[in-house]
Amino acid sequence: MDYPHPIIAREGWPFIGIAIGLALMITSAAGLLWATPFWLIFIFCVQFFRDPGRQIPQGENNVLSPADGRIVVIEQVRDQYLQRDALKISVFMNVFNVHSNRSPVDGAVEQRWYNPGTFVNADLDKASTENERNALHIRSSLGHDITCVQVAGLIARRILCYVDRGASLSRGQRYGFIRFGSRVDVYLPTDARPRVTIGDKVRATSTVLAELP
Repeated sequence: MDYPHPIIAREGWPFIGIAIGLALMITSAAGLLWATPFWLIFIFCVQFFRDPGRQIPQGENNVLSPADGRIVVIEQVRDQYLQRDALKISVFMNVFNVHSNRSPVDGAVEQRWYNPGTFVNADLDKASTENERNALHIRSSLGHDITCVQVAGLIARRILCYVDRGASLSRGQRYGFIRFGSRVDVYLPTDARPRVTIGDKVRATSTVLAELP
């Protein structure tokens, strides 16, 4: 589901509304000093739910980052969803990153899987198999199979995904959101060439994770 970027993600409007309402009420009733923690909560909510527009790099064979954050995994693994060997690249999002998730390629959603699970630290490798997660199999416009997995974290308790099987996606299109700390795993063909290294900070849509052959 795409929509014009409103600067603040719509998922955050209720949180921001409640936070500013409490802050104003307590400021009026008890003064600014007592209301300070609530103003800080309001500021945190605004920064957490920010949702800036991004420039999309050129190149049909580019795989774009689906999330803001830090690269924590680049390795050859078994893709449990498509039952194939794959190159896995994982982006870890802390609470200060933008949490809007965006399509890494142009393509169509072939399948979607949802798995309930635990909520261990999303920075750990076992989060990919033990935590709550939502996976999309995307067939790119060039015919490549890509698995993009939203993974809940230690604090995250809600994965939101707005597309399902049969949906068409364009590079950089917003398709979901994860609240309060998480990660996104991307499984690519084994001959994809990484364009990032462990520890790199990436930005959704504007950072190229890898190149497809």
